[in-house]
Amino acid sequence: MADSNTIRLRVFSLNCWGVRYLSKHCLQRYAMIGELLSREEHDIVLLQEVWSEKDFLCLKRKLSSTHPHSHYFKSGVIGSGLATFSRHRIHDAFLYRYSLNGYPYMAQHGDWFGGKAVGMVILNIGRLTAHVYVTHLHAEYCREKDSYLPHRVVQAWELQQFIRHTSSGADLVILAGDLNLHPQDLGNRLLRTYTGLRDSYTETAKFDGCEDGITLIADNPFINPKELCPFEKGIRIDYILYKGSGRVSIQCESLSTTKGSVPDHPFPYSDHEALSAELQLQTLTQQAGGDETRGMQDCAAGKLAELVDIVTEARTEVKVGLYCAERMRYTAARTGVMGLALLLLELAIAAVPWLALGADQPFPQASFYLLGVLCFAILITTFLLYIFYTMEVKALQGAEDQMRLAVGSLQERLRGFPLAQPLNPLRRPPDGQDPCPLEPEE
Repeated sequence: MADSNTIRLRVFSLNCWGVRYLSKHCLQRYAMIGELLSREEHDIVLLQEVWSEKDFLCLKRKLSSTHPHSHYFKSGVIGSGLATFSRHRIHDAFLYRYSLNGYPYMAQHGDWFGGKAVGMVILNIGRLTAHVYVTHLHAEYCREKDSYLPHRVVQAWELQQFIRHTSSGADLVILAGDLNLHPQDLGNRLLRTYTGLRDSYTETAKFDGCEDGITLIADNPFINPKELCPFEKGIRIDYILYKGSGRVSIQCESLSTTKGSVPDHPFPYSDHEALSAELQLQTLTQQAGGDETRGMQDCAAGKLAELVDIVTEARTEVKVGLYCAERMRYTAARTGVMGLALLLLELAIAAVPWLALGADQPFPQASFYLLGVLCFAILITTFLLYIFYTMEVKALQGAEDQMRLAVGSLQERLRGFPLAQPLNPLRRPPDGQDPCPLEPEE
């Protein structure tokens, strides 16, 4: 039987699109965001794309009375963009940077320069320990020809690993951020199935926001509708996910999103819509926790079979990325060898006047030096690319090896379940709990 003691927790998430000097109306929008957060007084605020620490400090000063505790996660060349504000004291914080995050030569996309990562803070909410995660995965620039898909799958794999390995002692887990994944994308299914996290949009009792919960809408003035094709209305890629434990059950009482325009302002808060979820936490007795654990075991077989298929699909996608990375590394090595051969040939030609006394240089001096600089530039560039692709190959190989071990472990556990298990109607998880959360063995 559940305790009568309940706690309501309001969680806010927004991709702020805060690229100074590049994002439109950046300073004005940060002022609007600060006003919104001060007025609404959410318990936990999780922000993405706060690329400038100056903007974070500005928000920190503005929210000092409503959200006295905060943390900014630093990573990469321009930062991780992740920030957390809380009404509850932050006892610990940690950042894990993803091993793959795009390509440095794709400067127009810029993902590589931002150290995409997952940040974790540990809070005490009453007597409960909450592990709160905020993340931002690599963007999808072309759905039909998505060259970043293997990177995003590896990021989702590392994200679920990080959450599973760090949340074992938590009473509740919350993950929010811009996942850049559609609800049925491979990375999304991998994350939710492996961790048991539940989507606040599909679980909420009350929703107020954009149609179908979309968070990147075509009506937003900062969005080019052509970039959303073939999704005319928009896409849902921002999430607030959560799960309880044997001690706590969680229900999503309500979820709301902004709807593009902001009253009394000429433009919205960001190119993404903000999410605000109200969660109800209810402490369970020890007996209820034990019943929940047995219920989890009773329904784990079905989740195991589903998870085997999902991890196998992810492993296939990683193998495709690995093949492409090896081809690119081979191309870089071959081009580098050609550049080295040209440079050696030019050095041999340069040595002709010294070996044959009195002989003139066979090439014009300016062209000769220009060709030498070009060969040297090719050699350096291909050397750096070879190192980068080698790092990418090793990261993809590491992820594929981990997935292979996971599939073997899951299949072994699946063989341990009987073909048919008796259904015990008395063994069911309490209200608000995921009926089949799965925590695979480490």
